[in-house]
Amino acid sequence: MSSATPTTTPTEQIMELEREYLLQNYSRYPLALERGEGCFVYDVEGNRYLDFIAGIGVNALGHNHPRIVNVIREQSALLIHCSNLYYHRYQGPLAKKLAEVSGLKRSFFANSGTEAMEGALKMMRAHGRKINPAKFEILSLENSFHGRSLGALSVTGQSKYRNDFEPLLPGVKFVPPNDVWALEAAFSERTAGIVIEWIQGEGGIFPMTVEYARRARELADRYDALLVFDEIQCGVGRPGTWFGYQLATPVVLPDVMVAAKPLACGLPLGVIVANERAAAAIAPGMHGSTFGGSALACRVALEFFDILDELLPAIRRAGDYFRERLGDLGRKHSFIREVRGHGLMIGLDLEVPGKQMVLDAQARGLLINCTHDTVLRFLPPYIVTESEVDQAVRILDAIFAAQPPTAGPSAD
Repeated sequence: MSSATPTTTPTEQIMELEREYLLQNYSRYPLALERGEGCFVYDVEGNRYLDFIAGIGVNALGHNHPRIVNVIREQSALLIHCSNLYYHRYQGPLAKKLAEVSGLKRSFFANSGTEAMEGALKMMRAHGRKINPAKFEILSLENSFHGRSLGALSVTGQSKYRNDFEPLLPGVKFVPPNDVWALEAAFSERTAGIVIEWIQGEGGIFPMTVEYARRARELADRYDALLVFDEIQCGVGRPGTWFGYQLATPVVLPDVMVAAKPLACGLPLGVIVANERAAAAIAPGMHGSTFGGSALACRVALEFFDILDELLPAIRRAGDYFRERLGDLGRKHSFIREVRGHGLMIGLDLEVPGKQMVLDAQARGLLINCTHDTVLRFLPPYIVTESEVDQAVRILDAIFAAQPPTAGPSAD
């Protein structure tokens, strides 16, 4: 039993029990959440917080959305899971919707972004092997993040995630993002595929240039390799388009796209969407999932897409407004280097560490996080209003104003 005493708070009791029985792999913030409503969450002591991290992009419609709650209530009383041994009503319609909005054709449903990336890696390897057993190399980008499994870590271009588990999958080459010359030099007849985040998330909210993505498409075609876009964090509406690659005009279409986070509004669901050429690499029995594409998750995702159809313009407007307000803060506080991102995937790059600012924001009722040490990351729900953006900016302004002065450039 826990050693908690009657004088400890509910949050402290929860934390003590987890320290005793859970694997200590998370560096959690000292906050225990109880419920949510719209863009706000409440902790177990009843304090309210403006949620601008949204489950790391998962809770795209905020919390307790009435249409999502109704669908979950109704479907959970009918059929939650039946395995992929049988059909149910919702995988086909969801795959059709994904084909319509992605420009690709065939879907495979998994439970998470990491699992979707694993499937995409197998697709690249199988595609290459059909051409030549020596065609197994995969290109990925420095500063990237693609998941926590051994395969996904193998194509994650940040050593801090990889070091403890090496050696990893052989045949992976890392190239600098947005460096077209290095990209050209890395491709060869041994290249089976390349995986790119259109906007690097854990890497600090770094978008790819259209020139870079377009060159990757051309090189993949030249060397008969698969171009894979990782849209797990930057896709499914967050950039103000269905997917990040649709920010380019004309669109740079991949062979394979993987997505997850907001798909089922908090229920586990990931997806691989591929064109016919890439999909042909996976034959019956080569891949599968016990839980992937459950009736409950797929029906919720269909409802989410129905709502998202009308939300995309609002996402672009709210994102433009938020970046404008953050730009105002940048002109006011000298340690702010840059505002980056698209839609409601936004990073505020600082000259100073951001970890303490995350805690300071929490103390004032705003939930955000810090990635890449100095980048404050904002992933608000798609339903966020300008009033809520203003509230967040006021809190950030107060936190920034309390920072100690930083040394400016020396005078000549």
